[in-house]
Amino acid sequence: MSMRDFPKLELHLHLEGAAPPAFIRGLAREKSVDISGVFGADGGYAFRDFGHFLQVYEAATSVLTTPEDYARLVTAVLEESAANGVIYSEVFLSPDFCGGSDVAAWREYLHAMQEAAARAEARDGIVLRGVVTCIRHFGPERARAPALCAAETAGAFITGFGIAGDETAGRPRDFTWSFDLAREAGLRLTAHAGEWGGPVSVREAIADLGVERIGHGVRAAEDPRLVDQLAETGVVLEVCPGSNVALGLYPSWQRHPIQTLRERGVRVTVSTDDPPFFRTSMVREYEELARAFGWEAGDFLEIARNALDAAFCDADTKGRLADRLKDHPT
Repeated sequence: MSMRDFPKLELHLHLEGAAPPAFIRGLAREKSVDISGVFGADGGYAFRDFGHFLQVYEAATSVLTTPEDYARLVTAVLEESAANGVIYSEVFLSPDFCGGSDVAAWREYLHAMQEAAARAEARDGIVLRGVVTCIRHFGPERARAPALCAAETAGAFITGFGIAGDETAGRPRDFTWSFDLAREAGLRLTAHAGEWGGPVSVREAIADLGVERIGHGVRAAEDPRLVDQLAETGVVLEVCPGSNVALGLYPSWQRHPIQTLRERGVRVTVSTDDPPFFRTSMVREYEELARAFGWEAGDFLEIARNALDAAFCDADTKGRLADRLKDHPT
C-alpha cells in the first residue's frame, strides 16, 4: 500500500503553521523584513519548547500582511497537502492575523483565500473548509471579535469555530460568549484541549463550550472515566501524533496513546497540526503509525471515515468524499 496514494482527510491544520519555511523566507525577503531568528541552520523553523514555538510561530506569521499573501499561502499549503494524498482539509484561520479581526477586512482576506482554495480544488481535487479560531492566550475579551467575524461569514466555506493557543491561559468557560455566538450562527465547534492542559481541560471544553470535537485531546488517556465518556458520547479527537512527539509530550511514537484510545472505543482522527514546524507530513504520520502499531489499510480507512463523519462540511461534499474513499482498495 502506498501511503502517499491513500486518500486522507485532515481536520487539524493551522494555516500559518503549515507555511513552508521557504515560502515565509521568500515573503520576508520581498518585504525586506528580517525574521532570520525563526530559522535554524538547516533552514527549517527552530524553537526550544512550546512557549518558544508560539513566539516563533507569531514571528513567522508577521510577514503575512495582505489578502494576497494569504491567497498565496493557501496555494502553497494545499499543493503540499495534495502531494501527500489529502483529499479534504480543514484549516484553522485566525481573524486576529487577517485584518486585526475587523469584519470588513476579514471579508477581504477570506475572499482571497476562498478563490485560492477554489483554484486548488479545480487543479488537484483537494477540498478546503475553514474553521475560525480565537487565540486563547489573547484573552476572552479579544476572542469576541474573531467570533463575530466567524458568525458574519458563516456559510459553505467557513463552517466551524474553535479556540487555539496556550491551553494553560484561562479556562474554557471564560470563552462561552464567543462560542455561544458561533453556535447561534450555525457553526460547528471544536477546541484545543488535552495537550498541555491535561484531562481536566478536555472535560471543561466539552462541558462549558459544548464542542463536538477536541483538538489533540490525547491527555484524556490518563483518565479512564473520561476515556469512557468520550467513547460513549462520540466526541471526536483531532490527534496529531507527530506534533505531540516533536514537542516532547510523548517520548516516541510507540508511547503515544492513540492506539490505546482507539482500543477503548474513542473516535480518533490523524492530522499534522503545524507540519513544517514539527518536520512531519500526512504521509509521515501514516508511515510512523504503521511502524509503531502495525496499522494497515483497514485501520487507515477507519481513521479516514472517522474524519469524514466528523468533518464540518455539508452532506453533498461528504457524499463526494465518501465516493473517493470507496474507490480506494483496502
